[in-house]
Amino acid sequence: MKNKLLAEFFGSFWLTFGGCGSAVLAAKFLAMEHGTPLNLGIGLVGVALAFGLTVLTMAYAIGHISGCHLNPAVSIGLCVGGRFKGSQLPGYIISQVIGASAGAGVLYLIASGQEGFSLAAGFAANGYGAHSPGGYSMMAGLVSEVTLTFFFLMIILGATDSRAPQGFAPIAIGLALTLIHLIGIPVTNLSVNPARSTGPALFVGGWALAQLWLFWIAPIIGAVLAGIVYPLMAGKPEKS
Repeated sequence: MKNKLLAEFFGSFWLTFGGCGSAVLAAKFLAMEHGTPLNLGIGLVGVALAFGLTVLTMAYAIGHISGCHLNPAVSIGLCVGGRFKGSQLPGYIISQVIGASAGAGVLYLIASGQEGFSLAAGFAANGYGAHSPGGYSMMAGLVSEVTLTFFFLMIILGATDSRAPQGFAPIAIGLALTLIHLIGIPVTNLSVNPARSTGPALFVGGWALAQLWLFWIAPIIGAVLAGIVYPLMAGKPEKS
């Protein structure tokens, strides 16, 4: 169990540091050339891809150790779907939140080394209303987070099913996370992961902590629904 929790810590660290780091450090990167500012940032597409790559790389690195959940909603969804022991949930969730917070902490140390850095820019925290990148309402944020987490868990449950092609699950899951970020970043900066949301919120404080409840409740609801629906849809493997 110790090895599993360490794996979840480092995996959650990598997801938050890599995904949020791409948003904070690289999304809008301006360089000067002959006195003219050039935007060399990776933009929304690059940030979405970065989040997907963190899961893809960690799935191959630690999937055989802990299952590479990196996300309390994933752990809960897998538990509801009969793929994970409920007795292991507390340890996994605590390790994921601590790992994500540590990743946000290292990111803060790096980002604050730039002159003019301010947490007021958001620090990749999730938000709705005035703190939504596209100005979307709380209801829009709630619906998007529930829906996108539901489909993320459906893909995870399907890709890791014993009847699915073996060895390709990390690719499907990483691409799924990329896709849902392409959809959801304008709405809430996209969470689908309470641990990833908690890390940056601890540093931003104020509004980010006040709105954090949505980014715990909505992903968990979506994950629980997927944990119920997938087994009903897929049924049990046929005996040979």
